[in-house]
Amino acid sequence: MSGSGRLALCAFAATLMAAGALLPLVQSAVWLLHAGIMLAVVGGVGALTRRVPLARSLTVALQGLAALLMLTVVFAPDQALLGIVPTPEVFAQFGRLLTEGGDDVGRYAIPAPATDGIRLMLIGGVLVIGLAVDTIAVTFRGAAPSGLPLLALYSVAAGLSGGAGGWLWFLLAAGGYLLLLLAEGRDRVSQWGRVFGGAPRAPGRFSSGSDASGGRAPVRTGRRIGVVALGVALAVPAALPALDGGLLAGTAAGNGSGVGGGGTISAVNPLVSLQDNLNQPEDREALRYRTNAPDTQGMYLRIMALDKFDGTSWRFSQRKVEDVPDRLPGSPGLGPGISTTEVRTNISAAGWYRQNYLPMPYPATQVDIEGRWRFEPAGRTLVGDRGQSTRGVRYEVASLLVNPSREQLAAAPPAPSSLRREYTEVPAVLPDVVKSTALDVTEGAANDYERAVRLQDWFALDGGFTYNTEVDSGTGVTAITRFLRNKEGFCVHFSFAMAAMARTLGIPARVAVGFTPGTPQPDGSVSVGLRDAHAWPELYFEGVGWTRFEPTPSRGSAPDYTREDAPSDSPSDAARPDASASAAPSAEPSASDSCQAQSPQSGECGPVAPGAVVPPTDSGFPLKAVGWILLGGLVVALPLLPLLWRTRTRARRLGSAGRAPADATARTLMAWREITDTAWDHGIPPDESRTPRKAAERIVRLGRLEGAAAEAVHRVAGSVEQVLYAPEPRPGTGLADDARRIREGLGASVGRWTRLRALLAPRSSVRVVWAASKRWTSLTARWHPQRLSGATRVVTARWHPSRQRG
Repeated sequence: MSGSGRLALCAFAATLMAAGALLPLVQSAVWLLHAGIMLAVVGGVGALTRRVPLARSLTVALQGLAALLMLTVVFAPDQALLGIVPTPEVFAQFGRLLTEGGDDVGRYAIPAPATDGIRLMLIGGVLVIGLAVDTIAVTFRGAAPSGLPLLALYSVAAGLSGGAGGWLWFLLAAGGYLLLLLAEGRDRVSQWGRVFGGAPRAPGRFSSGSDASGGRAPVRTGRRIGVVALGVALAVPAALPALDGGLLAGTAAGNGSGVGGGGTISAVNPLVSLQDNLNQPEDREALRYRTNAPDTQGMYLRIMALDKFDGTSWRFSQRKVEDVPDRLPGSPGLGPGISTTEVRTNISAAGWYRQNYLPMPYPATQVDIEGRWRFEPAGRTLVGDRGQSTRGVRYEVASLLVNPSREQLAAAPPAPSSLRREYTEVPAVLPDVVKSTALDVTEGAANDYERAVRLQDWFALDGGFTYNTEVDSGTGVTAITRFLRNKEGFCVHFSFAMAAMARTLGIPARVAVGFTPGTPQPDGSVSVGLRDAHAWPELYFEGVGWTRFEPTPSRGSAPDYTREDAPSDSPSDAARPDASASAAPSAEPSASDSCQAQSPQSGECGPVAPGAVVPPTDSGFPLKAVGWILLGGLVVALPLLPLLWRTRTRARRLGSAGRAPADATARTLMAWREITDTAWDHGIPPDESRTPRKAAERIVRLGRLEGAAAEAVHRVAGSVEQVLYAPEPRPGTGLADDARRIREGLGASVGRWTRLRALLAPRSSVRVVWAASKRWTSLTARWHPQRLSGATRVVTARWHPSRQRG
């Protein structure tokens, strides 16, 4: 197969491998087969037109036409002339399908059904990327820049899928790009003809350009370098903290682990993922349960409680975990005089719903579940160990329905001092308006219970607040001030604000994360969707324990003990939440400070603390934007690496290097090397078999140099002969100026594309690969000196340009 054919085949494979990252987005994978067939046709058209040959622009145009015809046959045959020729109606149909596809993307959760609109977006997008890769890598012979469209394809897919199976798709995409680079490198090496090197040959042995073993050596070396680079690219990100899906985002593939897991549960800004979930036009079932509770309106499925407040975020405290006991310990603060009823609930999680914390009614007394789960006593949460998640699990929970009376809550004694210190702590940066507003709202209240109810009613009923999922949250310490002023937000705003205000009044408070009761089904079960996810404040009353309040208007249900006329035996339908119930913040565990000195084998500590849950704010810079900026900077920087290396090398070679005779000799030789590489960048490969004088004549002839530029080449060549052969070397002067004249002359004698390539993708940058190959060979020679002694000479010879004749 010709070099062009190999490149075309590798471009096809690289695009298809990168497109694999899109597979988690839709339910069916048939679209990828269709895209592969179309890509093969587009590549075949390009191969045929290049063999004719046709102009490059015409080749690209014919490939684009082939792609358009295939899309017409598949998606708009009824609007096309003879079922294949595009007409204005065809483009109108494409527009309608793309509009429908955009609506479908917003309507369906991942993995979405493969509607016609979504299929057109996927197949059309892959064809566009494939055409770009083929054009750059094959038609214009630039494999390195073709990584940009491949990176764009992978990045979009990985971002939309929430990183599902990210390492596998990254490995495939990177492998395809590496394959493309190796194919181009092999093609370029084969075009150099007979390769010359300075290594000695065995007596009686003659080398030829078709030496099979030598021809394979650079390819093997390139593979080694590529494998090492790919390994580093995979290993380094794995060792660093990364962003992942949110706590309640069903597509999140949290990798949290308990003892021995060595992982963390990453978190995204919860307000971003929460608003995305709230604004979805359709819900998606995450959990389904059956319970013997007489009333499901209080059946909140609690996941965790965020109890660390620093003024800008609520966090899950760093605490110890332990094995799940047969019977969970008593609920903190719950006294014997409070009416309780134990109920049992059977819960099943959807196969796509994956996160590391177990949703349960609060307070749970017993959990029957298979798998690797650990128990955190203070928050009464279960966390997965070593990658254990909720995906597809079935479990049974025994829990208490706690029914305190208003009188019991009003008469609650003060909480223990240690608990008050921890759960009433507020940071100095909290705006004064938070406490002053809390004092105004609760003025005249006789006890903490009355203060809590007044805060709840002020948010939910009397304060003029509006539930709005379109509110721009922002980031910064003045977020709560903005919320109290504008009086618009969703559950995170209300729960964060009420918990913070309660703390300023001396009431222990934290924020719980979970789901509202869900929607009863005709078969007696209850369905809980992602849009039933919710956040609410929990306040502590001695003798009752942690007690739920509901400040969010029209979401969930206010507990009976907070209402003047509490109804009894209300039907389960009262638990039906509003269709736009919110999703909840994400979380990230980390090891407890108190556990750092303990042995990892003790089984007492684990990464159970989720990361910061950022409250609504109005200033600052979101972390997600930082990630996109870094990614954009990386995308921009990678193609510029050859340019940066070449600029640095030129400055080093032509800079001052000392005044001793030896320094002058080295400076002259480096200037000659720079001139040789400059000619190489402009399409004149070096020929190390020639003398400096003959090499200069060749550069002048092939570079079509005249005047000052031609004289400069001969002048520098004469200086090289002086320092190499003269009894008393006389190093030349003005070498840097001569090198500049030669570079300008070579640039003026070539076309715009050659000048651009010499700037952005200089051929001489392959010297980096030579240097890496030499170091690798030197390193491995220490391990296998006998086996690599001959291979070293072959690699040295084969990786350098040949005695090419002009």
